[in-house]
Amino acid sequence: MHDKEGGSQTRNRGYLERKVANRDLKFERFLIVCEGEKTEPNYFKSFPIPEEWLDIYGIGDNTLGIVRKAILLKQEGNYDQVWCVFDRDSFPAQKFNRAIELAEKNNINVAYSNEGFEIWYLLHFNFYDTAIPRREYKRMLSQLLDHRYQKNSETIYEELKSRQADAIRNAKKLLDQYPSPHPVRDNPSTTVHLLVEQLNRFIAQ
Repeated sequence: MHDKEGGSQTRNRGYLERKVANRDLKFERFLIVCEGEKTEPNYFKSFPIPEEWLDIYGIGDNTLGIVRKAILLKQEGNYDQVWCVFDRDSFPAQKFNRAIELAEKNNINVAYSNEGFEIWYLLHFNFYDTAIPRREYKRMLSQLLDHRYQKNSETIYEELKSRQADAIRNAKKLLDQYPSPHPVRDNPSTTVHLLVEQLNRFIAQ
């Protein structure tokens, strides 16, 4: 799979059939537009899915810029699912909320994290329901992984794969802690698991 950050690309607009989990699922093309240039794209391109099924961009922009880019790319391609992946970070609350609203208005899914994407990694190990400053993520992950965590890791998917089911359960449990979800305030929280579950549908069992 390729981290597509510009340049020409071949678009396969055909449909394929593939046996998945003892069912026949029609091939779906994904567009995934990420805030980070490497961290998130490296993770998602590691899913064992044919590369022609995924267009992954790491654009290094703010929340609204990511959604606007996704809208443009969606118009250019023939996609079944379009996702934006971005973090709360220190972006103004208004921009974060507007980005989610703009995505929903344009039928684009959002995999957000508050404060940062690495909360998804941390949930592979433990359930966390108290705010964690993103400056702490690297230290915590280094301890849990038993080696120094690198943000742009190309191996993190494989390192965490065996714990992914735990992460999904923890992410769902975490969202359940908020009776009235408010992404900009819900720290910690993440919806990355929603995208992960969709991608997992197309991994051969």
